[in-house]
Amino acid sequence: MNPEIKIKETVTTVDVPGSKSLTQRALIAASLADGKSLIRHALVAEDTEYLIGGLKKLGASIEPVAEGFVVKGTGGAIAHTGHEIFLGNNGTALRFLTALVCLGRGKYVLTGGKRLCERPVGPLVGALQEMGVDIACQNNCPPVEILANGLKGGSLTLSNVESSQYVSALLLCGPYTAKGIALTLEGHIVSSPYIDLTIRVMSDFGANIIRTGQHQYVVGTQHMYEGCDYEVEGDASSASYFFLAAALLKKKIRVTGVCLQSAQGDIHLLDILGKLGCRVEGGKNWVEVTGCDLIAGDFTFDLGGMPDMVPTVGVLAAFRKGRTVITDVAHLRIKESNRLAAMVNELNRIGINASELPDGLVIEGGTAHAAKIETYNDHRIAMSFAVASLVTPGIAIVDKKCVDKSFPGFWQELAKI
Repeated sequence: MNPEIKIKETVTTVDVPGSKSLTQRALIAASLADGKSLIRHALVAEDTEYLIGGLKKLGASIEPVAEGFVVKGTGGAIAHTGHEIFLGNNGTALRFLTALVCLGRGKYVLTGGKRLCERPVGPLVGALQEMGVDIACQNNCPPVEILANGLKGGSLTLSNVESSQYVSALLLCGPYTAKGIALTLEGHIVSSPYIDLTIRVMSDFGANIIRTGQHQYVVGTQHMYEGCDYEVEGDASSASYFFLAAALLKKKIRVTGVCLQSAQGDIHLLDILGKLGCRVEGGKNWVEVTGCDLIAGDFTFDLGGMPDMVPTVGVLAAFRKGRTVITDVAHLRIKESNRLAAMVNELNRIGINASELPDGLVIEGGTAHAAKIETYNDHRIAMSFAVASLVTPGIAIVDKKCVDKSFPGFWQELAKI
């Protein structure tokens, strides 16, 4: 062979839907806004459908179009429907709407499926009570009952926040409170990149958020949301499964719709892959990962800023020689499933030694074997182990439909690999 002739490396290209986090925040802002918004490349999935159903009951007009959704906002005038609002297992929607309905007048009841009614909302309820809202929940969990009479706002301090969604819920409603909100966070704060994402969406829709300290935020009432043309980035969380596939299969995979400069915290999974030897490249609207022999040895990763990446990193660790310690993710016990217990159970099931820490996991890389994977109705467990099945024949996902929560087209995209 002529040494000057190079064999072109084949690239598999996959697409991911719009970011779930950005879609839900944009839907809230657009529904409160004065005027009409076009939300392009919005995620259409089970979670967003539940949120849209709730927002429609509260007076927003939301219609699907070819580009995404057209939203006619309420101008902050929240309708009183008298009907219970059911939100499935969408914890983000439950928390966001808990604050949003307080802007209205009358009785509202928010609830969801069995697992959602086991997920805490008490700290947010307590914060709203401090603002004078007549609100109650059961054992810190949904259903949530609100006798709303507008939201006063004011100064508020939250300590050791177990979910950034409480913070985002309050900030999103800030422009429509009577006095605005001055919010201070103290102690340990989980998932802080999601707070930054919320602030970015609020600014894109015309609100004014001032940082008066590292974790101090002031939202005034002079700048309310205005309808706009909003483009949703591709979902970095959904992209992670294809980055994982590239790493494990030692292939080159390109994901379109995302970029290295994304504000989504989960894009930093790429930092971990780079540290373990993968090649990462990107352009304006794509990211490409080329897998290799993963670097062996012991690594510790603090995933407090990207907790949804724990199943992805957990499966990555299973196939890498060495010990992986994941820290700062104790709050995963209150997600769609108890994700720490679920990961230990399913990694053990395929022959990988894994155990829980008070705030994370320890995983010893090894040789996986065939098994049927229980998903616990958790989309992220299903998608992570689906990638493992590409490497180890006989790993089968019991409940494939649970991916509809965030990525209905996942199995079609995975088939491209």
